[in-house]
Amino acid sequence: MKVLVLDTIHGGKEIGSAFASAGLTVDTVDVYRNSSAVDVHTASMKSYDLVVAPVHLDPRHTLLRAQKAPVISHHEAVRMLLAGDVPHPMVEITGAQGKTTTAEALASAMVGCGILQSSRGLFRYPGEEIISRLSITPASVLPAAKAAAEIGGWLIAEESLGVTGAGHLAILTSDKTYRIAAGSRDARGQKIQSLRFCRQVLLAPGIVCDLPGAIHAEDAADLDGITCRITTEHRTGSFSNSLLAREEFRIPLVLAGTAACMLGLDPSVLSDFRGVEGRMSVRKEGGIVIVDNANSGTNRETTIAAARLAREESGNPAITLVIGIEEGKVCEGFPEDEIADTVIRIQPEQVVIVGDVVRPSLLPPGIRICTAPSLGEARDAAMGSAGHGSVVLAVKTWR
Repeated sequence: MKVLVLDTIHGGKEIGSAFASAGLTVDTVDVYRNSSAVDVHTASMKSYDLVVAPVHLDPRHTLLRAQKAPVISHHEAVRMLLAGDVPHPMVEITGAQGKTTTAEALASAMVGCGILQSSRGLFRYPGEEIISRLSITPASVLPAAKAAAEIGGWLIAEESLGVTGAGHLAILTSDKTYRIAAGSRDARGQKIQSLRFCRQVLLAPGIVCDLPGAIHAEDAADLDGITCRITTEHRTGSFSNSLLAREEFRIPLVLAGTAACMLGLDPSVLSDFRGVEGRMSVRKEGGIVIVDNANSGTNRETTIAAARLAREESGNPAITLVIGIEEGKVCEGFPEDEIADTVIRIQPEQVVIVGDVVRPSLLPPGIRICTAPSLGEARDAAMGSAGHGSVVLAVKTWR
């Protein structure tokens, strides 16, 4: 069997290697830089039995139009490669927002040893020992599942643009959507489509779709201030956490607690969950409040929420806003008009811009503006010049 795997940058190389290890003949192609051993032209002259392409690839790409073989996604390929041999339990998490916090919160409620694959990397529990830094492409589920099998533990996998459907439970964390595949596909629709392969599905509040048997979090969980009470078929439980009062944590914690009950676990341990670095975490350095919201899902709404939180925590309206994109770190952008609108809405005292992402002429007059090549250098610049008030980190990057 001859397999063509497209997009070596976003996991195609790993998927191709796995198919080759299974004894198949494989060509992998770098569809963006065309720098692979088998280039686009060479592959277009050959015939294959199966084509594997990421869901974000333009369906009009030359290789997809040239091949008559059936096409499956990277997510489907990973499910095929796992062939039902998955850790127990295996939980997959996808969505435009809240994936990492949901994954890390649920991991804190799991019992025994296991593996967490999130945008922060691959971690071994219960010690939260970092194993390696991986992206959240579906291909990363392969080494994550292998690591979980080696220790006989559970697996929680955060994934972009859908799930493989190989796990025991899948969670969709957000109803937010955007266009992918050169504007030809809807991200939310793509994620819901992938959920159709799953045994159990848990949906964030407000998500409307026709998935038979899916559990809607608002039907299972009841919020009373900072207390969440959950009733599922497998377990009833509750937890209290001050983070439930904050909008950016509420849904991820409710989802994590509901998922824990669906797995027969006690959600009360979530009372001790304190958040994740880069996901609205708050700390103080030298009298300056820092709200860290620099992650792959950073956008206008989360940045505005971070600024609101910073002013509440510091009691001072003065904000130094660090905003932009770390080059080469993320696939989904932070559009220039949204960055400009974010700055206009927040009205910070000064802005540190990371990357060539917005023209200063689009920003409000009177705001001090400087630039930095990376999040780390931008943070240092902000801390060195903030003086008072707070610093908000809102750079789109993998962490």
